[in-house]
Amino acid sequence: MLFPPFEPDRPGPRRRRFRAIPIRILVPNLITLLALCAGLTAIRLAAEDKLELAVAAIVFAAVLDGVDGRIARLLKGTSRFGAELDSLADFVNFGVAPALMLYFWGLHELKSLGWIAALAFAICAGLRLARFNVMLDDPGRPAWAANYFVGVPAPAGAIIVLLPIYIHFLGMPLLVVVPPLIFVYTFAIAFVMVSRLPVFSGKKLGTRVSPEMVLPVFVLVALFFALLLSYPWEILTIGTLGYLVSLPFGWWSYREHERQAADTSQSARSGLEPAVGHSETLLESPHNRAGSPEDPDQDRPTRLN
Repeated sequence: MLFPPFEPDRPGPRRRRFRAIPIRILVPNLITLLALCAGLTAIRLAAEDKLELAVAAIVFAAVLDGVDGRIARLLKGTSRFGAELDSLADFVNFGVAPALMLYFWGLHELKSLGWIAALAFAICAGLRLARFNVMLDDPGRPAWAANYFVGVPAPAGAIIVLLPIYIHFLGMPLLVVVPPLIFVYTFAIAFVMVSRLPVFSGKKLGTRVSPEMVLPVFVLVALFFALLLSYPWEILTIGTLGYLVSLPFGWWSYREHERQAADTSQSARSGLEPAVGHSETLLESPHNRAGSPEDPDQDRPTRLN
Protein backbone atom coordinates (compact mmCIF):
# COMPACT_ATOMS: atom_id res chain seq x y z
CA MET A 1 0.00 0.00 0.00
CA LEU A 2 1.41 3.31 -1.05
CA PHE A 3 -0.14 5.35 1.81
CA PRO A 4 -0.87 3.08 4.80
CA PRO A 5 -3.47 4.34 7.30
CA PHE A 6 -2.25 5.97 10.53
CA GLU A 7 -2.83 3.68 13.51
CA PRO A 8 -1.82 5.41 16.74
CA ASP A 9 -2.89 2.48 18.94
CA ARG A 10 -1.08 -0.22 17.04
CA PRO A 11 -0.12 -2.97 19.47
CA GLY A 12 3.55 -3.52 20.02
CA PRO A 13 6.21 -3.84 22.71
CA ARG A 14 6.18 -0.99 25.22
CA ARG A 15 9.35 0.84 25.94
CA ARG A 16 10.28 1.59 29.52
CA ARG A 17 10.59 5.35 29.79
CA PHE A 18 12.50 5.48 33.09
CA ARG A 19 15.09 3.25 34.64
CA ALA A 20 14.49 1.70 38.04
CA ILE A 21 16.02 3.73 40.87
CA PRO A 22 18.34 1.80 43.21
CA ILE A 23 17.38 1.58 46.86
CA ARG A 24 20.78 2.95 47.89
CA ILE A 25 19.79 6.29 46.30
CA LEU A 26 16.37 6.37 47.94
CA VAL A 27 17.57 5.74 51.51
CA PRO A 28 19.47 9.06 52.00
CA ASN A 29 16.57 11.02 50.49
CA LEU A 30 14.12 9.29 52.84
CA ILE A 31 16.29 10.35 55.79
CA THR A 32 16.28 13.93 54.49
CA LEU A 33 12.49 13.86 54.19
CA LEU A 34 12.27 12.55 57.76
CA ALA A 35 14.39 15.49 58.91
CA LEU A 36 12.09 17.85 57.01
CA CYS A 37 9.09 16.35 58.78
CA ALA A 38 10.84 16.96 62.11
CA GLY A 39 11.47 20.62 61.24
CA LEU A 40 7.88 21.22 60.16
CA THR A 41 6.64 19.49 63.30
CA ALA A 42 8.85 21.78 65.38
CA ILE A 43 7.03 24.79 63.89
CA ARG A 44 3.66 23.31 64.84
CA LEU A 45 4.83 22.46 68.38
CA ALA A 46 6.21 25.97 68.85
CA ALA A 47 2.89 27.47 67.74
CA GLU A 48 1.15 25.24 70.30
CA ASP A 49 3.56 26.48 73.04
CA LYS A 50 5.27 23.08 73.37
CA LEU A 51 8.80 24.42 73.16
CA GLU A 52 10.44 21.43 74.84
CA LEU A 53 9.23 19.10 72.12
CA ALA A 54 9.95 21.69 69.43
CA VAL A 55 13.60 21.93 70.51
CA ALA A 56 13.80 18.14 70.56
CA ALA A 57 12.48 18.03 66.99
CA ILE A 58 15.14 20.53 65.83
CA VAL A 59 17.93 18.55 67.51
CA PHE A 60 16.57 15.38 65.92
CA ALA A 61 16.56 17.07 62.51
CA ALA A 62 20.16 18.19 63.05
CA VAL A 63 21.22 14.62 63.85
CA LEU A 64 19.51 13.32 60.72
CA ASP A 65 21.13 16.07 58.64
CA GLY A 66 24.54 14.92 59.80
CA VAL A 67 23.70 11.31 58.96
CA ASP A 68 22.08 11.49 55.52
CA GLY A 69 25.11 12.78 53.67
CA ARG A 70 27.44 10.23 55.23
CA ILE A 71 25.05 7.40 54.46
CA ALA A 72 24.76 8.61 50.86
CA ARG A 73 28.55 8.56 50.47
CA LEU A 74 28.80 5.20 52.22
CA LEU A 75 26.19 3.63 49.96
CA LYS A 76 27.49 5.52 46.91
CA GLY A 77 24.01 6.95 46.53
CA THR A 78 24.84 10.64 46.11
CA SER A 79 22.83 12.51 43.50
CA ARG A 80 22.11 16.05 42.39
CA PHE A 81 18.49 15.61 43.40
CA GLY A 82 19.54 14.59 46.91
CA ALA A 83 21.81 17.62 47.26
CA GLU A 84 19.04 20.03 46.23
CA LEU A 85 16.52 18.32 48.52
CA ASP A 86 18.95 18.52 51.42
CA SER A 87 19.44 22.26 50.92
CA LEU A 88 15.70 22.93 50.80
CA ALA A 89 15.12 20.83 53.93
CA ASP A 90 17.95 22.62 55.74
CA PHE A 91 16.41 26.01 54.98
CA VAL A 92 13.14 24.95 56.58
CA ASN A 93 14.67 23.03 59.49
CA PHE A 94 17.48 25.40 60.43
CA GLY A 95 16.30 28.72 59.05
CA VAL A 96 12.52 29.02 59.21
CA ALA A 97 11.78 26.75 62.19
CA PRO A 98 14.26 28.30 64.71
CA ALA A 99 13.25 31.82 63.67
CA LEU A 100 9.57 31.08 64.29
CA MET A 101 10.34 29.33 67.56
CA LEU A 102 12.19 32.39 68.86
CA TYR A 103 9.42 34.68 67.66
CA PHE A 104 6.64 32.65 69.28
CA TRP A 105 8.62 32.43 72.53
CA GLY A 106 10.07 35.88 73.16
CA LEU A 107 10.63 38.03 70.08
CA HIS A 108 6.90 38.70 69.67
CA GLU A 109 7.18 41.00 72.70
CA LEU A 110 9.09 43.42 70.46
CA LYS A 111 6.33 43.28 67.82
CA SER A 112 7.73 44.35 64.42
CA LEU A 113 11.33 44.47 65.63
CA GLY A 114 11.06 40.89 66.80
CA TRP A 115 9.67 39.81 63.45
CA ILE A 116 12.52 41.61 61.68
CA ALA A 117 15.04 39.63 63.73
CA ALA A 118 13.29 36.36 62.85
CA LEU A 119 13.25 37.31 59.16
CA ALA A 120 16.94 38.25 59.26
CA PHE A 121 17.92 34.88 60.72
CA ALA A 122 15.85 32.90 58.20
CA ILE A 123 17.18 34.92 55.26
CA CYS A 124 20.78 34.58 56.42
CA ALA A 125 20.30 30.82 56.73
CA GLY A 126 19.09 30.70 53.12
CA LEU A 127 22.02 32.81 51.92
CA ARG A 128 24.45 30.63 53.86
CA LEU A 129 23.10 27.47 52.22
CA ALA A 130 23.20 29.05 48.75
CA ARG A 131 26.83 30.09 49.22
CA PHE A 132 27.72 26.61 50.46
CA ASN A 133 26.26 25.05 47.30
CA VAL A 134 28.22 27.44 45.10
CA MET A 135 31.52 26.91 46.91
CA LEU A 136 31.28 23.14 46.41
CA ASP A 137 32.21 23.70 42.75
CA ASP A 138 35.19 25.98 43.51
CA PRO A 139 38.25 24.30 41.90
CA GLY A 140 40.71 26.84 43.27
CA ARG A 141 40.10 26.04 46.92
CA PRO A 142 43.12 24.38 48.59
CA ALA A 143 42.78 20.86 49.95
CA TRP A 144 43.34 21.85 53.58
CA ALA A 145 40.42 24.32 53.39
CA ALA A 146 37.99 21.38 53.20
CA ASN A 147 38.30 21.09 56.98
CA TYR A 148 36.71 24.53 57.43
CA PHE A 149 33.31 26.03 56.77
CA VAL A 150 32.97 29.62 55.59
CA GLY A 151 30.68 31.02 58.26
CA VAL A 152 28.74 29.05 60.85
CA PRO A 153 26.82 26.23 59.10
CA ALA A 154 23.03 26.33 59.16
CA PRO A 155 22.48 23.31 61.50
CA ALA A 156 24.94 24.67 64.04
CA GLY A 157 23.42 28.15 63.70
CA ALA A 158 19.97 26.74 64.46
CA ILE A 159 21.23 24.98 67.59
CA ILE A 160 23.17 27.92 69.01
CA VAL A 161 20.54 30.57 68.21
CA LEU A 162 18.13 28.75 70.55
CA LEU A 163 20.47 29.32 73.52
CA PRO A 164 18.04 31.79 75.22
CA ILE A 165 15.39 29.05 75.26
CA TYR A 166 17.82 26.59 76.87
CA ILE A 167 18.69 29.11 79.56
CA HIS A 168 15.00 29.84 80.10
CA PHE A 169 14.29 26.18 80.81
CA LEU A 170 17.20 26.19 83.26
CA GLY A 171 15.24 28.66 85.36
CA MET A 172 15.82 32.13 83.88
CA PRO A 173 12.56 34.13 83.95
CA LEU A 174 11.44 35.96 80.80
CA LEU A 175 11.91 39.51 82.10
CA VAL A 176 11.37 42.75 80.25
CA VAL A 177 15.08 43.10 79.40
CA VAL A 178 15.29 39.62 77.90
CA PRO A 179 13.56 40.22 74.49
CA PRO A 180 16.00 43.04 73.51
CA LEU A 181 18.92 40.75 74.38
CA ILE A 182 17.38 37.97 72.27
CA PHE A 183 17.00 40.49 69.42
CA VAL A 184 20.72 41.37 69.51
CA TYR A 185 21.78 37.74 69.94
CA THR A 186 19.68 36.58 66.97
CA PHE A 187 21.21 39.23 64.73
CA ALA A 188 24.71 38.28 65.92
CA ILE A 189 24.21 34.61 65.04
CA ALA A 190 22.68 35.56 61.69
CA PHE A 191 25.75 37.69 60.97
CA VAL A 192 28.31 34.95 61.72
CA MET A 193 26.35 32.58 59.47
CA VAL A 194 26.84 34.79 56.40
CA SER A 195 30.28 36.07 57.41
CA ARG A 196 33.62 34.85 56.04
CA LEU A 197 34.62 33.48 59.45
CA PRO A 198 36.45 30.12 59.10
CA VAL A 199 34.80 27.47 61.28
CA PHE A 200 36.00 23.94 61.97
CA SER A 201 33.98 21.43 59.94
CA GLY A 202 35.34 18.24 61.49
CA LYS A 203 35.06 16.42 58.14
CA LYS A 204 38.60 15.06 58.40
CA LEU A 205 38.25 13.97 62.01
CA GLY A 206 37.15 10.52 62.98
CA THR A 207 37.23 8.99 59.51
CA ARG A 208 38.89 5.87 60.94
CA VAL A 209 38.96 4.41 64.44
CA SER A 210 41.67 2.07 65.67
CA PRO A 211 40.43 -1.35 66.83
CA GLU A 212 41.33 -0.73 70.48
CA MET A 213 39.25 2.48 70.49
CA VAL A 214 36.02 1.01 69.08
CA LEU A 215 34.49 0.04 72.43
CA PRO A 216 35.47 3.33 74.19
CA VAL A 217 33.91 5.28 71.30
CA PHE A 218 30.68 3.28 71.64
CA VAL A 219 30.64 3.95 75.39
CA LEU A 220 31.25 7.68 74.95
CA VAL A 221 28.52 8.04 72.32
CA ALA A 222 26.04 6.13 74.47
CA LEU A 223 27.03 8.24 77.49
CA PHE A 224 26.54 11.45 75.55
CA PHE A 225 23.03 10.55 74.40
CA ALA A 226 22.16 9.35 77.90
CA LEU A 227 23.24 12.71 79.32
CA LEU A 228 21.40 14.56 76.55
CA LEU A 229 18.17 12.73 77.32
CA SER A 230 18.57 13.10 81.10
CA TYR A 231 19.86 16.70 81.22
CA PRO A 232 18.94 18.21 77.85
CA TRP A 233 19.07 21.90 78.76
CA GLU A 234 22.37 21.63 80.62
CA ILE A 235 24.05 19.70 77.80
CA LEU A 236 22.68 21.99 75.08
CA THR A 237 23.75 25.09 77.00
CA ILE A 238 27.27 23.78 77.64
CA GLY A 239 27.61 22.58 74.06
CA THR A 240 26.44 25.92 72.66
CA LEU A 241 28.80 27.93 74.85
CA GLY A 242 31.67 25.61 73.97
CA TYR A 243 30.94 26.02 70.27
CA LEU A 244 30.87 29.81 70.55
CA VAL A 245 34.19 29.78 72.43
CA SER A 246 35.77 27.59 69.72
CA LEU A 247 35.03 30.06 66.91
CA PRO A 248 38.15 32.25 67.48
CA PHE A 249 40.34 29.13 67.54
CA GLY A 250 38.97 28.09 64.14
CA TRP A 251 39.86 31.50 62.74
CA TRP A 252 43.36 31.31 64.23
CA SER A 253 43.94 27.81 62.85
CA TYR A 254 42.78 28.87 59.37
CA ARG A 255 45.18 31.83 59.40
CA GLU A 256 48.04 29.51 60.38
CA HIS A 257 47.25 27.24 57.44
CA GLU A 258 47.16 30.25 55.13
CA ARG A 259 50.52 31.46 56.44
CA GLN A 260 52.11 28.02 56.01
CA ALA A 261 50.71 27.69 52.50
CA ALA A 262 52.05 31.13 51.59
CA ASP A 263 55.49 30.30 52.99
CA THR A 264 55.57 27.00 51.09
CA SER A 265 54.54 28.71 47.87
CA GLN A 266 57.15 31.43 48.33
CA SER A 267 59.86 28.84 49.04
CA ALA A 268 58.93 26.86 45.95
CA ARG A 269 58.90 30.00 43.84
CA SER A 270 62.30 31.10 45.18
CA GLY A 271 63.74 27.68 44.45
CA LEU A 272 62.51 27.71 40.85
CA GLU A 273 63.57 31.25 39.94
CA PRO A 274 67.32 30.54 39.53
CA ALA A 275 66.61 27.50 37.34
CA VAL A 276 64.30 29.53 35.14
CA GLY A 277 66.82 32.32 34.82
CA HIS A 278 69.58 29.85 33.89
CA SER A 279 67.40 28.23 31.21
CA GLU A 280 66.60 31.62 29.74
CA THR A 281 70.34 32.36 29.51
CA LEU A 282 71.02 29.09 27.73
CA LEU A 283 68.19 29.59 25.30
CA GLU A 284 69.20 33.21 24.69
CA SER A 285 65.76 34.68 24.85
CA PRO A 286 65.20 37.42 22.25
CA HIS A 287 63.89 39.58 25.05
CA ASN A 288 67.20 39.31 26.94
CA ARG A 289 69.34 39.76 23.81
CA ALA A 290 67.54 42.97 23.01
CA GLY A 291 68.27 44.33 26.46
CA SER A 292 64.73 45.45 26.98
CA PRO A 293 64.28 47.48 30.19
CA GLU A 294 60.92 45.84 30.86
CA ASP A 295 60.40 43.57 33.86
CA PRO A 296 61.77 40.08 33.04
CA ASP A 297 59.02 38.54 35.18
CA GLN A 298 56.66 39.04 32.25
CA ASP A 299 58.44 36.28 30.31
CA ARG A 300 58.14 33.62 32.99
CA PRO A 301 56.06 30.54 32.17
CA THR A 302 52.48 30.68 33.33
CA ARG A 303 52.90 27.54 35.47
CA LEU A 304 55.05 29.49 37.94
CA ASN A 305 52.20 31.89 38.80
